Amino acid sequence: MRSKPTTLFVMFLMAISIVAFACVLSAAPNPSAYKLVNKVTLGGEGGWDYFDVDPSTGHVFIPRGDHILVVDSSGKQLADIGNAHGTHAIVFAPELKSAFLSADESIDVLDTDKMQIARSIKLAGKDPDAILYDSASKRVFTFNGGGTKDATAVDITTDKIVGSVPLGGKPEFAQTDGDGHIYVNIEDKNQIIAFDSKTLKILHTWPIAPCNEPSGLAIDVEHKRLFAGCHNQLMAMVDYTNGKVVATVPIGKGVDANRFDPATGLAFASCGDGTITVAHEDSPDKLSVVQTITTQRGARTMTLDTKTHNVYTVTADYGPPPAATPENPHPWPTVIGKTFTILIFAQ
Repeated sequence: MRSKPTTLFVMFLMAISIVAFACVLSAAPNPSAYKLVNKVTLGGEGGWDYFDVDPSTGHVFIPRGDHILVVDSSGKQLADIGNAHGTHAIVFAPELKSAFLSADESIDVLDTDKMQIARSIKLAGKDPDAILYDSASKRVFTFNGGGTKDATAVDITTDKIVGSVPLGGKPEFAQTDGDGHIYVNIEDKNQIIAFDSKTLKILHTWPIAPCNEPSGLAIDVEHKRLFAGCHNQLMAMVDYTNGKVVATVPIGKGVDANRFDPATGLAFASCGDGTITVAHEDSPDKLSVVQTITTQRGARTMTLDTKTHNVYTVTADYGPPPAATPENPHPWPTVIGKTFTILIFAQ
């Protein structure tokens, strides 16, 4: 008759043990979390914007205006390529052993074997920022701000401009699905526009509320999802079959780049406040923040090596901003010379 209290007591102890074990698990460090593995001061002059990893070599190419820094996966400088023309962003075409850079009213074409600028394609009157290579059409697209607010299509087999796409607003980053469809953020309209890479016809214009001022853009081709970095501190996951925002997660301030790793299901948003938000695509309609990486003030752009899963971001040390003027009422802080730095994170 006295066995019942004993049984209840044992069950009580087991319940406590289970809860304690769960707490230990939740407190344990995430073995797949990203950690800083190297920080290298590269120095040098020039600004920076979008940079990328050469998928053939794993080397990181960083456009810096009139030159391009090349480093290996540890941050060791391999080359400093000159004769560039005010470069902003870079995209690779591995099958062509080439990379293409948005430059001052032009596209610089880089021979990745010889590590030199091979030629320049003139884009008179254009102000190219982001740049994209579409393998389906064998075309390079620049996304132009300034007064034109359009996309320019260039046939890379002839270096000829084959047309343009009026976008009706300021384009930021763009992605291709590999099947002839281009997706581009329109920052000042809170939209994503989809167009055909061959016909250059706009297919869809999607408002993406609650995302305001979309900047970076990444793509998950398998699940047909886009990841837009929004300046109201959100990352929005968008179904690119219909333009619907299916999930959002909070991110830091000053986002400028997004990346997606198809092997791990992780989406990234790098922000100028010194953070990278890492979110997991739990399902095509669910996104969960799994880590906030601490980087450094000003590290607003990033790239990802999808083979090693390493994450790279760049920044510099900053001094006070110059005095405001009517032409520039909100000046950027002054970059301190020779402090340009790459930060490398790995799992």
